[in-house]
Amino acid sequence: MAERLTRITTALAVLAVAAVAAVISYQHAYELVSSHGESGITARLVPFTMDGLIWAASMVILDASRSGRHVPGLAKWSLGVGIVATVGANVAHGMNHGIVGALVSAWPAVALVGSFELLMMLTRRVASTDPQERENPARDEIGSALVHVGTIGTIVAQSTEEAILADYVASLNGPGRPLSQRFLAEKHGVDRRKVRQIVSAISPRQLA
Repeated sequence: MAERLTRITTALAVLAVAAVAAVISYQHAYELVSSHGESGITARLVPFTMDGLIWAASMVILDASRSGRHVPGLAKWSLGVGIVATVGANVAHGMNHGIVGALVSAWPAVALVGSFELLMMLTRRVASTDPQERENPARDEIGSALVHVGTIGTIVAQSTEEAILADYVASLNGPGRPLSQRFLAEKHGVDRRKVRQIVSAISPRQLA
């Protein structure tokens, strides 16, 4: 319960930081694009393509990681380009205020990228600890095989006991003497003590 609560609060914190950073980063990129010749719907959509590319590439990388597939090179390249674009746009937005202004302006973009990656790490961790996700097919096959072998062994053991019991009871009802425990042990390939246990467990009702 405590671990689940920790994961939930961590995810909420990461999402909150990502949301705030996304809004500020978008505003910086929008102002930069608007001041360099773009206007209207174009100026408003261009910033989305930067952060959207990071999100899309991160999702592809996450999916490949969770399914055990090789991460596509295009996803890595797109993630790198998206990070450079959004950080570069924020840096350029603050350059008019010197180095410090550029660093301050770039921080939301850095926080946004970091939040994306933290969210991906958290998602991978949750998936790896999920009972359905961490099932090992090979281990399940081995477990099924062991259960199958154990079941066969139980059936064989029961059949052997039943055969010994049937032979002994039949000899009691026959014209000759009852079969000896030694004979039954040698016939069925078991220990004489096992035969003694089986024979001694016969109830009067079974003999009737």
